[in-house]
Amino acid sequence: MGTDILVVDDEADIRFMLASILEDEGFDVRQASGYAEALDEIRSRAPGLIILDIWLGSGDDGGLQILDIVKQTHPDLPVVMISGHGTIESAIDAIRRGAYDFIEKPFKSDRLIPLVNRAMRAIEAARLKRENEELRRKVGQVENLVGTSSGITQLRSAIKKVAPTNSRVLVTGPPGVGKEIVAGMIHAASGRNAASMVVLNCATMNPERLEAELFGTGGPEAEHPQMHSVGVFERAHNGTLFLDEVADMPLETQGKIVRVLQEQRFRPVGGESEVAVDVRVIASTNRDLREEISSGRFREDLYYRLNVVPVSVPALRERREDIPLLVQHFLEQSSVTSSIPTRRIADDAMAALQTYDWPGNVRQLRNVIDWLLIMAPGSTRERISAEMLPPEITAVGPACMRAEHGVETMAMPLRDARETFEREYLRAQVNRFGGNISRTASFVGMERSALHRKLKSLGIKQDERSSRSA
Repeated sequence: MGTDILVVDDEADIRFMLASILEDEGFDVRQASGYAEALDEIRSRAPGLIILDIWLGSGDDGGLQILDIVKQTHPDLPVVMISGHGTIESAIDAIRRGAYDFIEKPFKSDRLIPLVNRAMRAIEAARLKRENEELRRKVGQVENLVGTSSGITQLRSAIKKVAPTNSRVLVTGPPGVGKEIVAGMIHAASGRNAASMVVLNCATMNPERLEAELFGTGGPEAEHPQMHSVGVFERAHNGTLFLDEVADMPLETQGKIVRVLQEQRFRPVGGESEVAVDVRVIASTNRDLREEISSGRFREDLYYRLNVVPVSVPALRERREDIPLLVQHFLEQSSVTSSIPTRRIADDAMAALQTYDWPGNVRQLRNVIDWLLIMAPGSTRERISAEMLPPEITAVGPACMRAEHGVETMAMPLRDARETFEREYLRAQVNRFGGNISRTASFVGMERSALHRKLKSLGIKQDERSSRSA
């Protein structure tokens, strides 16, 4: 919903006067003279506010009928009722049926404009409250990108460049890296941030309901207009629509999306008239869409329309140096949201967290931190050590450091055992620091050139180190 206002009155001079007053205040105004025309305007695009005459035509209370339909299809849309035949009873009836307020003809601009502004502020406050509640429910979601790695720095730079434009963006990356966070940051830094970012997860939608979710159902021309539902494209008017996991969208629906992106118009399911919208689309996927195209599961024309600006989110294993910052962030956040005292992470536990490959990425790390705050033994003053971590994390540490390999190591001569330890230890540390030899050398206390020689003598080749840090 934006700053546009729909004025519905059967008297042309009243409509013109209202439009003039409101346009002077900077509002965009549309007009309708009766029941059918008003519903057509609402159906084509929901306004930010409706000023609605109770009496449309000779003795016709169609205004109240429109009010009933609006409250069923757009419950948060404010409606100000007007009438030249007003009574206390009609005012009470209109408000009881959901009208924001009631004003009698003839009215003055010094009363009308404050009323309109109050209604607009009320609906904006209600929208912000809903969005804040939704964000609070998403306790597993980071509000921003945390980290200082080169991958995250480049990602922030890409967001800063693309956000002010209206270009469509395709956000790619494996599950759990924070693609929705990236979409939210693009929307927040864009010129559309006064409107909503509407999210539709294509992977969790029933394919039979996907088109109804996208385009809505019914229309004012239907036998029962109150059965009309608003789709995400219309809800995102003047804002952003985020299509999460777009590769899961059925082929037939993909074809209809292509047309909407091109024309910014669509027809609701079961409707006859088209709806015009202004929507920026950001899509995401964890699949290779080129492979999906080759296999016939994704339309090539849709790919090129969505992939105007590609943005890639790195996997957590590609930015291991960010893990300490993420861990601290999640510890503080979980402590607040769960009312659990925070704890510190011991060095050996942090090393294990940085060595692990994190197939579930940042989302998995967040879940592990939540688990540790609840399940790790010891008092809150005690640091969380490596032995307190979930077994799947410690199971992939250096082989010579795991208890089950103790007998194997004890069977070796000292020289072989030391070489095995050094090989596994240095391989794990290089992996921990993402293949950065300078940082690894600084941590283990060696000169960079000496570490290079040691890695070569232990048979840890450059291509092996690179593959392990990828």
